[in-house]
Amino acid sequence: MRDLQPVNIETHLKNAVIFNALGDEEIALIAKGAREVRCDKGVTIFHRGDACTGFHIVVFGQVKLSFTSAQGVEKIVEIVQQGQSFGEAMMFLDKPYVVSAQALSSSLLLHVSKSAVFSEMERNHDTMRKMLGSLARRTHRLMLDVEGYCLHSGKQRIIGYLLNQLEHGEPGSEAVSLDLAVTKCVIASRLNLTQEHFSRILHELSDLDLIQVDGRRLTIPSLQRLSLHQFE
Repeated sequence: MRDLQPVNIETHLKNAVIFNALGDEEIALIAKGAREVRCDKGVTIFHRGDACTGFHIVVFGQVKLSFTSAQGVEKIVEIVQQGQSFGEAMMFLDKPYVVSAQALSSSLLLHVSKSAVFSEMERNHDTMRKMLGSLARRTHRLMLDVEGYCLHSGKQRIIGYLLNQLEHGEPGSEAVSLDLAVTKCVIASRLNLTQEHFSRILHELSDLDLIQVDGRRLTIPSLQRLSLHQFE
């Protein structure tokens, strides 16, 4: 765990995607209902079926959202990164959590209470509009994920994931390296692939000299070649 110095809650709320359209006054009021939650790697933040009393924002670290099938197979729905949030939908629906949340690394979260959010939304309808806009964008992203599962091959999903991790790279860039922030089995589950299928595709891409794998470090000799290969 990083140092235990208290954080500036208002600053981190303002930087969160769901609140980045709000003004200082709105942020200050919501901050009164927020508290820090520090988690070591592997700590469960909530279980599927637990009552939802608010939602969480990741200040640093990573959190996986998942559920387990009747056969005991875990499916990772989302990997939540710094600045992102989770749990808002269940808060607005006033329903128990439909997934479990677990820290993938040492993490600091902010828990924002339902009462603080609802009070501000009742006070200022513009806050409601801004938050609903943020939720709509997230829903759109999840729909794109579903489209990928249904219409894209495993190879396309993996290449798309790698390119998304290098969003600041240019297609014509020289070789670039990427350190995977989570394990390969977590990424495989996130992409709706078995570990065996995921590993096989990495080997195929490596044999084509499109990637070079060294543990969690991947080197991409040419972003342009990898991007073009995605839809071949």
